[in-house]
Amino acid sequence: MLVGFISLGCSKNLVVTEEVMGLFQKHGFEIEKDPLKADILVINTCGFIESAKEEAIDTILEMADYKKKNCKYLVVMGCLVERYEEELKKELPEVDLFVSIHNYKDFWKKMMELLHKKEEDKLSFKERIITTGPVTAYLKIAEGCSNFCTYCAIPYIQGKYISRPMEDIIKEATNLRKKGIEEIIVIAQDTSKYGLDLYGKLCLPELLQKLSNLNFAWIRFLYTYPETITEELIDVVKKNQNIVPYFDIPIQHISDSILKKMNRKSDGKSIRKLVQNLREKIPNVILRTTLIVGFPGETEENFQELLSFIKEVGFDKLGAFAYSKEDKTIASKMPNQIAEEIKEKRREKVMELQQKISKEKLKKQVGNVLTCLVENITEDGKYFIGRSSMDVLDEDGVIYIKYDPRITLYTFIKVRVTKSLEYDLIGEYKYE
Repeated sequence: MLVGFISLGCSKNLVVTEEVMGLFQKHGFEIEKDPLKADILVINTCGFIESAKEEAIDTILEMADYKKKNCKYLVVMGCLVERYEEELKKELPEVDLFVSIHNYKDFWKKMMELLHKKEEDKLSFKERIITTGPVTAYLKIAEGCSNFCTYCAIPYIQGKYISRPMEDIIKEATNLRKKGIEEIIVIAQDTSKYGLDLYGKLCLPELLQKLSNLNFAWIRFLYTYPETITEELIDVVKKNQNIVPYFDIPIQHISDSILKKMNRKSDGKSIRKLVQNLREKIPNVILRTTLIVGFPGETEENFQELLSFIKEVGFDKLGAFAYSKEDKTIASKMPNQIAEEIKEKRREKVMELQQKISKEKLKKQVGNVLTCLVENITEDGKYFIGRSSMDVLDEDGVIYIKYDPRITLYTFIKVRVTKSLEYDLIGEYKYE
């Protein structure tokens, strides 16, 4: 039977999808790249914020309609199921099987029951099918989150923060390296807290050093919270050339009053000090952040403070979200909720400002030579598409490289930047 997959939401979700794909393949099923040709269709959902929930529901409904004509079984799993399983069962009878996060251990048993078979097996990184190309892979080091930010539903969906044993992570990383993976992207809801629950201390620096010793070309880590970025972490990044000096720090806001309402552990002063320290210790550091605008009680003064901070710091990469009121979260019950149109206008202002900052920063790259990973080619064949160490897969910009017959896909090459755009660069192959 042909099995198709649709993975929605974050990279952590994608890793689970890859494990499920591997489980099906291990048991003799054929993986179909086009989900509309599948006999069994598996949708891994996100339920983090309202827009993600809407996307998940729309996708399920679309695939349920497709199932009437072509597909035999429709399976829905993931965060949305974890949050709303009973409601989904009532509203979506077209779905043959729902699997919540806390039932992943029984995924195969439930799947076989649906197919009237008796087999048991477990999800495993060993059978995982990498979907991010032949040289790049995610490496998940923890599940859940224990931060309990007042706006966030993740602890209620995925449970408390649970670190994977280090030896398990290194074993997976070693397997990936043997398979030809050159770039690993270390992920968790909060990578900087890795090991605290398991070993009683922050172990990300130690883990990164061990990964560096495996001789990957690029090692990235996402995401680090400001209060747990230690001097040890900064030092290990600085001294290892294959650990990309890219810090994705979701600060969410800069106003102390808003940060306190969010139950964030940092304040404006410590965030500014951290940024200064990172740039002093690692001059070529790339700083990325995410922000929330329109949080309950955010005044115009708070918002202007945030805009001033963005101008002051000049983040290399920045994403902004309008606050989403989520079930069971403390913030959803707070007074002074902000109107949707105000939230959206504030988000647009932030992104307009960041667009100008990004444009100016990228102008300075013109004439520079960057190491790039070539990953694709444009439809017209005029340009290869690559990423430098400044850019994370599916999140940041790209470099369009003028076509050269000597370039091979999925290799690292030197590129001279010839032109800058708002978020992307254009360059040419610098043959050596």
